[in-house]
Amino acid sequence: MASYLQIPDDEKGYELDVFCVPKHYEEDLDRVIIPHGLIMDRTERLARDIVRDMGTHHIVALCVLKGGYKFFADLLDYIKALNQNSDKSVPLTVDFIRLKSYCNDQSTNSVKVIGGDELSTLTGKNVLIVEDIVETGKTMETLLSLLSEYKPKMVKVYVKSQSVRLSLPDIGFEVPDSFLVGYALDYNEYFRDLSHICILTEGAKEKYKV
Repeated sequence: MASYLQIPDDEKGYELDVFCVPKHYEEDLDRVIIPHGLIMDRTERLARDIVRDMGTHHIVALCVLKGGYKFFADLLDYIKALNQNSDKSVPLTVDFIRLKSYCNDQSTNSVKVIGGDELSTLTGKNVLIVEDIVETGKTMETLLSLLSEYKPKMVKVYVKSQSVRLSLPDIGFEVPDSFLVGYALDYNEYFRDLSHICILTEGAKEKYKV
Protein backbone atom coordinates (compact mmCIF):
# COMPACT_ATOMS: atom_id res chain seq x y z
CA MET A 1 0.00 0.00 0.00
CA ALA A 2 1.22 3.49 -0.88
CA SER A 3 2.40 5.49 2.09
CA TYR A 4 2.82 9.23 1.76
CA LEU A 5 1.83 12.55 3.28
CA GLN A 6 -1.16 13.98 1.44
CA ILE A 7 -1.55 17.75 1.38
CA PRO A 8 -5.19 18.58 0.50
CA ASP A 9 -6.01 20.68 -2.56
CA ASP A 10 -7.55 23.34 -0.30
CA GLU A 11 -4.48 23.52 1.99
CA LYS A 12 -3.64 27.19 2.53
CA GLY A 13 -0.07 26.63 3.71
CA TYR A 14 1.84 29.04 5.93
CA GLU A 15 2.52 32.75 5.90
CA LEU A 16 5.96 33.68 4.57
CA ASP A 17 6.81 35.93 7.50
CA VAL A 18 7.08 33.01 9.95
CA PHE A 19 9.88 31.39 7.90
CA CYS A 20 13.30 32.39 6.63
CA VAL A 21 12.79 33.26 2.96
CA PRO A 22 15.37 35.02 0.75
CA LYS A 23 14.45 38.69 0.52
CA HIS A 24 14.74 38.68 -3.27
CA TYR A 25 11.86 36.20 -3.44
CA GLU A 26 9.49 37.71 -0.86
CA GLU A 27 7.25 39.34 -3.47
CA ASP A 28 7.23 36.27 -5.72
CA LEU A 29 5.81 33.68 -3.32
CA ASP A 30 2.27 33.22 -2.13
CA ARG A 31 2.64 30.77 0.78
CA VAL A 32 4.95 28.08 2.15
CA ILE A 33 3.27 24.77 1.39
CA ILE A 34 5.95 22.35 2.73
CA PRO A 35 8.49 23.67 5.27
CA HIS A 36 12.08 22.49 4.91
CA GLY A 37 12.06 20.59 8.21
CA LEU A 38 9.07 18.52 7.12
CA ILE A 39 10.79 17.74 3.81
CA MET A 40 13.86 16.49 5.65
CA ASP A 41 11.91 14.32 8.09
CA ARG A 42 9.94 12.70 5.27
CA THR A 43 13.16 12.16 3.28
CA GLU A 44 14.73 10.41 6.27
CA ARG A 45 11.77 8.04 6.44
CA LEU A 46 12.06 7.27 2.72
CA ALA A 47 15.74 6.44 3.29
CA ARG A 48 14.74 3.99 6.03
CA ASP A 49 12.27 2.36 3.63
CA ILE A 50 14.96 1.97 0.96
CA VAL A 51 17.37 0.29 3.37
CA ARG A 52 14.56 -1.95 4.64
CA ASP A 53 13.37 -2.97 1.16
CA MET A 54 16.65 -3.04 -0.76
CA GLY A 55 19.24 -3.70 1.91
CA THR A 56 22.17 -5.95 0.79
CA HIS A 57 21.23 -5.39 -2.92
CA HIS A 58 23.70 -3.27 -4.86
CA ILE A 59 21.73 -0.45 -6.48
CA VAL A 60 22.43 2.36 -8.91
CA ALA A 61 20.81 5.58 -7.68
CA LEU A 62 19.80 7.57 -10.77
CA CYS A 63 19.24 11.28 -10.11
CA VAL A 64 16.88 13.10 -12.46
CA LEU A 65 18.35 16.58 -12.93
CA LYS A 66 18.00 19.39 -12.31
CA GLY A 67 15.08 19.45 -9.91
CA GLY A 68 15.94 16.18 -8.20
CA TYR A 69 19.47 17.07 -7.12
CA LYS A 70 18.65 18.39 -3.62
CA PHE A 71 16.29 15.54 -2.76
CA PHE A 72 18.85 13.10 -4.19
CA ALA A 73 21.71 14.51 -2.10
CA ASP A 74 19.70 14.57 1.13
CA LEU A 75 18.26 11.09 0.54
CA LEU A 76 21.72 9.62 -0.05
CA ASP A 77 23.06 11.35 3.07
CA TYR A 78 20.38 9.64 5.15
CA ILE A 79 21.07 6.28 3.48
CA LYS A 80 24.78 6.73 4.19
CA ALA A 81 24.05 7.42 7.86
CA LEU A 82 21.88 4.29 8.06
CA ASN A 83 24.56 2.23 6.33
CA GLN A 84 27.00 3.23 9.05
CA ASN A 85 24.68 2.64 11.99
CA SER A 86 22.46 -0.37 11.26
CA ASP A 87 22.72 -4.11 10.67
CA LYS A 88 21.40 -3.77 7.12
CA SER A 89 23.18 -1.68 4.49
CA VAL A 90 22.77 -0.77 0.84
CA PRO A 91 25.80 -0.69 -1.52
CA LEU A 92 25.33 2.40 -3.71
CA THR A 93 26.69 3.84 -6.91
CA VAL A 94 25.24 6.96 -8.55
CA ASP A 95 24.43 8.22 -12.03
CA PHE A 96 22.63 11.26 -13.47
CA ILE A 97 20.18 12.03 -16.25
CA ARG A 98 18.42 15.23 -17.25
CA LEU A 99 14.84 15.49 -18.50
CA LYS A 100 13.25 18.69 -19.80
CA SER A 101 9.53 19.07 -20.47
CA TYR A 102 8.59 22.62 -19.36
CA CYS A 103 8.49 26.07 -20.95
CA ASN A 104 7.58 28.68 -18.35
CA ASP A 105 4.73 27.09 -16.32
CA GLN A 106 3.41 24.87 -19.12
CA SER A 107 4.28 21.25 -19.76
CA THR A 108 5.25 20.77 -23.40
CA ASN A 109 4.16 17.87 -25.61
CA SER A 110 7.68 16.45 -25.75
CA VAL A 111 10.22 15.23 -23.23
CA LYS A 112 13.87 15.92 -23.94
CA VAL A 113 16.33 13.38 -22.50
CA ILE A 114 19.90 14.50 -21.88
CA GLY A 115 22.51 11.99 -20.79
CA GLY A 116 20.71 8.84 -21.92
CA ASP A 117 23.56 7.65 -24.13
CA GLU A 118 25.33 6.01 -21.19
CA LEU A 119 22.33 4.16 -19.75
CA SER A 120 23.63 0.89 -21.18
CA THR A 121 25.61 0.59 -17.93
CA LEU A 122 22.28 -0.06 -16.14
CA THR A 123 21.72 -3.40 -17.87
CA GLY A 124 21.10 -6.09 -15.26
CA LYS A 125 21.31 -3.56 -12.39
CA ASN A 126 18.89 -2.63 -9.62
CA VAL A 127 17.99 0.98 -10.42
CA LEU A 128 16.64 3.53 -7.95
CA ILE A 129 15.20 6.56 -9.77
CA VAL A 130 15.12 9.73 -7.66
CA GLU A 131 12.83 12.41 -9.12
CA ASP A 132 11.63 15.76 -7.80
CA ILE A 133 7.98 15.90 -8.84
CA VAL A 134 5.53 13.95 -10.99
CA GLU A 135 2.67 15.94 -12.52
CA THR A 136 1.14 14.62 -15.75
CA GLY A 137 3.28 11.48 -15.49
CA LYS A 138 4.47 11.78 -19.11
CA THR A 139 8.07 12.56 -18.18
CA MET A 140 8.32 9.55 -15.87
CA GLU A 141 6.66 7.28 -18.44
CA THR A 142 9.23 8.41 -21.01
CA LEU A 143 12.12 7.67 -18.66
CA LEU A 144 10.78 4.25 -17.65
CA SER A 145 10.26 3.36 -21.32
CA LEU A 146 13.81 4.44 -22.09
CA LEU A 147 15.25 2.43 -19.20
CA SER A 148 13.35 -0.70 -20.23
CA GLU A 149 15.34 -0.76 -23.48
CA TYR A 150 18.48 -1.45 -21.43
CA LYS A 151 16.89 -4.29 -19.44
CA PRO A 152 17.71 -3.38 -15.83
CA LYS A 153 17.10 -6.13 -13.28
CA MET A 154 14.76 -3.98 -11.17
CA VAL A 155 13.56 -0.36 -11.18
CA LYS A 156 12.11 1.50 -8.20
CA VAL A 157 10.99 5.13 -8.33
CA TYR A 158 11.28 7.49 -5.37
CA VAL A 159 9.56 10.83 -5.87
CA LYS A 160 9.68 13.86 -3.59
CA SER A 161 6.14 14.94 -4.53
CA GLN A 162 3.38 14.32 -7.03
CA SER A 163 0.31 16.33 -7.99
CA VAL A 164 -1.62 13.58 -9.79
CA ARG A 165 -2.63 10.14 -8.54
CA LEU A 166 -0.36 7.66 -10.25
CA SER A 167 0.63 4.15 -9.23
CA LEU A 168 3.91 5.23 -7.63
CA PRO A 169 4.19 3.67 -4.16
CA ASP A 170 7.27 5.53 -2.93
CA ILE A 171 6.56 9.23 -2.78
CA GLY A 172 7.14 11.85 -0.15
CA PHE A 173 4.11 14.08 -0.57
CA GLU A 174 0.97 14.32 -2.64
CA VAL A 175 0.61 18.05 -3.28
CA PRO A 176 -2.07 20.42 -4.60
CA ASP A 177 -2.16 21.16 -8.32
CA SER A 178 -0.37 24.51 -7.99
CA PHE A 179 2.91 25.63 -9.49
CA LEU A 180 5.46 24.87 -6.77
CA VAL A 181 9.01 26.13 -6.40
CA GLY A 182 11.83 25.69 -3.90
CA TYR A 183 14.02 22.86 -2.65
CA ALA A 184 15.48 22.70 -6.21
CA LEU A 185 12.09 23.00 -7.93
CA ASP A 186 12.41 25.92 -10.33
CA TYR A 187 10.60 28.34 -12.56
CA ASN A 188 12.91 29.07 -15.51
CA GLU A 189 15.92 28.25 -13.28
CA TYR A 190 14.90 30.63 -10.46
CA PHE A 191 13.95 29.52 -6.91
CA ARG A 192 16.23 26.47 -6.73
CA ASP A 193 18.01 28.26 -3.85
CA LEU A 194 14.82 28.37 -1.76
CA SER A 195 14.78 25.91 1.16
CA HIS A 196 11.01 25.49 1.53
CA ILE A 197 8.53 24.38 -1.12
CA CYS A 198 6.26 27.32 -1.90
CA ILE A 199 3.42 28.35 -4.18
CA LEU A 200 4.48 30.76 -6.90
CA THR A 201 2.44 33.93 -7.46
CA GLU A 202 0.94 34.75 -10.84
CA GLY A 203 2.98 37.94 -10.89
CA ALA A 204 6.22 35.98 -10.52
CA LYS A 205 5.30 33.79 -13.51
CA GLU A 206 5.16 36.91 -15.64
CA LYS A 207 8.23 38.46 -14.00
CA TYR A 208 10.50 35.48 -14.75
CA LYS A 209 8.89 34.45 -18.03
CA VAL A 210 11.24 33.72 -20.96
